[in-house]
Amino acid sequence: MNIAVFCGSSTPRNREFAVAARQLGQSLAKRGHTIVYGGSNLGLMGEMSGAAMKEGGRVVAVIPTLFSEEIIRSQEVSEVVRVKTMAERKERIIAMCEAFVALPGGIGTIDEVSEVMVANQLGLTANPGKIDRSLPHKPMIMLNIDGFYNPFLEQMRQVTEEGLMRSAAGLVEAKSVTEAMEIIGSI
Repeated sequence: MNIAVFCGSSTPRNREFAVAARQLGQSLAKRGHTIVYGGSNLGLMGEMSGAAMKEGGRVVAVIPTLFSEEIIRSQEVSEVVRVKTMAERKERIIAMCEAFVALPGGIGTIDEVSEVMVANQLGLTANPGKIDRSLPHKPMIMLNIDGFYNPFLEQMRQVTEEGLMRSAAGLVEAKSVTEAMEIIGSI
């Protein structure tokens, strides 16, 4: 199964985030899943993809051509998919994957998570460009290490309770890599 992993390209202060990134990369690789991610070798992105590659996993980097050739070629991966824009990167990753996992990250990660939720809400995850709300949602798993995503999850609960979002749009919380892998295993 193709699993997208969204996460920061910066090194966080909380080292547990890096531990979780490595564990996730290793776990996905051991179970034979293909990891699709944004292509950086920095921060949590590099920790996760590097661990998966060391484990013999398949890792696909979807990276916009606006980044330099040096950056594009800096990370050892199984395959590089080049796209023109950040928007095209998100669209391509959503179309390629059956599930999504968000490790801690910054505004780019929140943007990617939101894009998946919107695509789920509109039924665009299976057929980009055509709204079909009858389609099942692809899981958007928030890997909530040390409560990092508590404020985001609470905001999404409130939005749903207020009737401003029809459903959780595929949003699922996992508090550990083990729990995330159990969710993926149930797909």
